[in-house]
Amino acid sequence: MFQHKNSFKEAFLERLVNIHGKGVEETTLADKYVTLGSMVREYVSRNWIATNDQYRENGDKQVYYLSMEFLLGKLLKSNLMNLGIRDVCQEGFADLGIDLEEVEAQEPDAGLGNGGLGRLAACFLDSMASLHLPGHGCGIRYKYGLFEQKIIDGYQVEIPDYWLREGNVWEVRKSDKTVEVRFWGEVQSREEGGAIHFDHVNYEPVLAVPYDVPVVGYHNQTVNSLRLWSAESAIKDFDFGHLNHKHYHKMIEYKRATEAISEFLYPDDSTLEGKQLRLKQQYFLVSASLQSILCRFKRMHPNIKELPKKIALHINDTHPVLAVPELMRILMDQEGLSWEAAWSITTETISYTNHTILAEALERWPIDIMKPLLPRIFMIINEINERFCRSLWDEYPGEWDRIRGMAILADGYVNMANLAIVGSHSVNGVSELHSTILKQDLMHNFYEREPHKFNNKTNGITHRRWLMQANPGLTSVIKDTIGTSWVENPSDLIQLVPYANDPGLHEQLELVKKHSKGKLANVIQRDYGIKVDPNSIFDVHIKRMHAYKRQLLNVFHIMDLYRRLKENPNASITPRTFIFGGKAAPSYHLAKSIVKLIHTIANVINHDTSIRDQIKVVFIRNYGVSDAELIIPAADISEQISTASKEASGTGNMKFMMNGAITIGTNDGANIEMAEAVGMENIFLFGLKPEEVLAYYEHGGYHARDLYNRDPRIKTILDQMVNGTFVKEDVDFKSIYYSLIDYDEYFVLKDFASYIEAQAAIAKCYKNKTEWLTKSVYNIANSGIFSSDRTIREYANGIWNVKQVLIK
Repeated sequence: MFQHKNSFKEAFLERLVNIHGKGVEETTLADKYVTLGSMVREYVSRNWIATNDQYRENGDKQVYYLSMEFLLGKLLKSNLMNLGIRDVCQEGFADLGIDLEEVEAQEPDAGLGNGGLGRLAACFLDSMASLHLPGHGCGIRYKYGLFEQKIIDGYQVEIPDYWLREGNVWEVRKSDKTVEVRFWGEVQSREEGGAIHFDHVNYEPVLAVPYDVPVVGYHNQTVNSLRLWSAESAIKDFDFGHLNHKHYHKMIEYKRATEAISEFLYPDDSTLEGKQLRLKQQYFLVSASLQSILCRFKRMHPNIKELPKKIALHINDTHPVLAVPELMRILMDQEGLSWEAAWSITTETISYTNHTILAEALERWPIDIMKPLLPRIFMIINEINERFCRSLWDEYPGEWDRIRGMAILADGYVNMANLAIVGSHSVNGVSELHSTILKQDLMHNFYEREPHKFNNKTNGITHRRWLMQANPGLTSVIKDTIGTSWVENPSDLIQLVPYANDPGLHEQLELVKKHSKGKLANVIQRDYGIKVDPNSIFDVHIKRMHAYKRQLLNVFHIMDLYRRLKENPNASITPRTFIFGGKAAPSYHLAKSIVKLIHTIANVINHDTSIRDQIKVVFIRNYGVSDAELIIPAADISEQISTASKEASGTGNMKFMMNGAITIGTNDGANIEMAEAVGMENIFLFGLKPEEVLAYYEHGGYHARDLYNRDPRIKTILDQMVNGTFVKEDVDFKSIYYSLIDYDEYFVLKDFASYIEAQAAIAKCYKNKTEWLTKSVYNIANSGIFSSDRTIREYANGIWNVKQVLIK
């Protein structure tokens, strides 16, 4: 149906009538999207089946990537591109008077992730399929995602994101693959055949129903799977006639508690109920996934001890770490293996990626929450801890502090990162700096004991989405300049280096950037009523709202620029459009105050005619993947200004780099490797070094109040937040003020002066178009090494030991 535009048109019109019962003139763009999406899903089904059949028949080793997030974005455009049929669809639609881009825009962003963690997982799935690697994702089918961010009077307000309101054209419900996940209850032991067996009884059952989404490789026949689990009641039919009032309400409570498991990503865990729900989600994901994986494995391989040779289970951050005790449970309680045999298989099968050194993300679950909710799992964790601590005592007799720091159970908590390290054969960081910090600081004792486990795999992004799909204009320019080999081998982008000073290339890049900025400016005008100048510097800071991401540092620069313009009305600066985007966690009050501060500053600056539109401030509400695809190609400056040592890697920095934006950043995460690649002259680094930050944390010596008293710029900025310069009486930014002046945990004030200097250097450089565009070319040319294809090859060869499988 996609061989020629005429056959496509015929098939499309027929499908349109069959699905909607209307002709093309009567249908909406949403109708057309559903029709085309269903055609594409049907088109890939043959290869999807063939891929799974070949994996099964060949007995190829397969990877299962367990993650709480998969931030997919829209799939129609990427699937059309990967299948090589987008031109046919575009031409056929043009004959019918339909704009394909308008149809593609009807697809909602899937509410399956929040930030870099989820987008990395999505890029990895794309790379595995495009590299012919047998790799699948396992996640949760969140009904409402994280939340939809509304901005009311400058304040963030969260409402449910009904992204599944009209269904999901890409998913296939597999009711026959439903498994049962068990919560609460008790564990009873019995002796049988000379061995002790454990039975989980009086438990609360939850059905995990899988929905499969095809993951289409680029210009090949590989179609892997993303399996998303939905929680459903195990009691299908209520006989209300036989239920008394008490039982009726218990049934309703059970049904509501069950459905809540797959409703929201990261429910508020500030309450006991919220903590229980988060832990339920994590176990639900790993238990459903592992039951399904082992069931499939056993159909192909009768010997369970062959599992590590045929299956690689990868834990994406600490959220799915319960895969360790869950695999032990299945191997012992269902397969009848001894502890020693089960432990050997578990540790050989599971590998773990750490994504942060932030304590809040390493996860520690109170024992008194986990033990009753997951009684058998807690028993196994306790036994793992007992055996592990005994081995530590044998190696380090009397070193209680070391043992306590490495223990899985300590001080009333289950330390999930420790469990991940102990229960896996590989532990990797996601940038050279991050991996070094893990080995030398955060996980030093573990590294000292088992150095062979630790390695680095610097993150990457898929150039297919973030360059070819998001920026077709730049893609065409690159192809015209160096050919197309980089499409298959993104490292070949380095061939642009000889053209770094080429005036012809500069002219084309400038035109492409101008077009992207104009497109974004139009959207900002339409959606926000703010007129921005495409000739200004587009300074972009789009990230999760968090204190360590330091949106505050950016805001303080804006406030300082504004002060200078107000003090000297005749002054001229390089005009700037500051663009923010990101969500704050509902219970993270400081981050939500920063959102309000950005809007408060923007409201004053954007309406002040005296500064002659030299500064504009825009906050993109409900920022997501589709917004990023619009914003990143238009960016001149990429803000990567997290506190040094806090950002594990970053992937937004790589997306901007690939699109020719210049980075202003700290010596943090992958910024360091980017600087090494492009050269220090093509990036603007500033601020404290990681070792300086870590030294301050360990030894002290930094007093923010001293800077407040010493630097009049800092004093003015902080005072303006509380003295009425920007705010009304009913708006309170004292929490931000005191968090900085009393502690400044993330060194915002300490790095302020250095940041201002770097921004001044950027403004000066931007005026010299030749110098600026030369830097841009060097960034694009050196971005290929940050492709997720490179990262996935390293995982495949260095951790998973999986081989390419060419689908026939």
